[in-house]
Formats: sequence, structure tokens, C-alpha cells
Amino acid sequence: MASCRIFMIIAIVAVFVPSILATEHMVGDQKGWTLGFNYQSWAQGKAFYVGDKLVFKYTPGAHNVLSVNGTGFEECKAADDIVPLTTGNDVITLSTPGKKWYICSVPGHCESGNQKLFITVLSQLSSPATSPFPGPTETSPSGAAGNIASTCYGLIAAIVGIFGMIIF
Repeated sequence: MASCRIFMIIAIVAVFVPSILATEHMVGDQKGWTLGFNYQSWAQGKAFYVGDKLVFKYTPGAHNVLSVNGTGFEECKAADDIVPLTTGNDVITLSTPGKKWYICSVPGHCESGNQKLFITVLSQLSSPATSPFPGPTETSPSGAAGNIASTCYGLIAAIVGIFGMIIF
């Protein structure tokens, strides 16, 4: 009976811990997804992991969000088959590690309004790296200060939950 309980606890932890540890990144913080904001500076010092979410907040109709490749990012152009996100509260779950590029395709917003974001998504087991924009092919080391608090709170919640299951 005890081994069944331990197995159940391990299974629950394995299922819920990744989502507890995931961080929701509000792109641009209080400014949101808008013109004239330096999104590369915003991303610098943040670590983005598989399972994290990017939230793009903006006035619907004023902007949009498109996921593009490195060339599309540099040229501020998306392939014709890419459907833009347009809700004004767009949530993108980072499901795979690697480089990710996002732009606003409203004319002039990416080109002259700097409304574009480049990040590198890390697997949970990787060490932190940056998301600056020296170009879509370069990255350099940086800290993960933006995730420390949410990770600590997630771990505390997981530990409290486990102890609660054991005691009760």
C-alpha cells in the first residue's frame, strides 16, 4: 500500500511540476506589444524555457503577432501562409527549444516601430543563455533573474502539495 502511494505521489509530481515551473512572460511588461519599445532589451537577462508562455497584450486591430523565421525577422516579412494572432491577448506556449522570432505585420510597425522580438528557448535542463538581438544567429550568456521568483514559488507549492498528500 505504501509503495502504491509513493508511486501516485511521484506520478502527480511528474505531471504537475513542469507546468508549475513554467513562467508567463508578459511581452514588454506594462507597455505590452506596442510601437517604439526595445523588445531586445526587454528580453535581455530573461531565460525562456520550454513550457513557458509569451503573452502579447495590445489593442485589437492596432497590432498583431506573427511567428516568423530569422529571415522574416530581419526583413520584417512573413510568409503568405502564416496567420497572424489578432486577439490583443495572444498567448504563445514555447513548446520546443531553439530560436524564436516574432513580429507585428502592420505596415511600418516592425520596420520603423521596432515591433519585433527574438528569443532563444532553452530546454529545462539547459543552462541560461540570452535572447538579445545581435542577429538571429547569435546568442551570448545572461542571467535568469526573471524566472527565479516564479520558480521558487512553484517549487514551494509543489513541496507543500506533496507534504499535504503524505500527511492527509
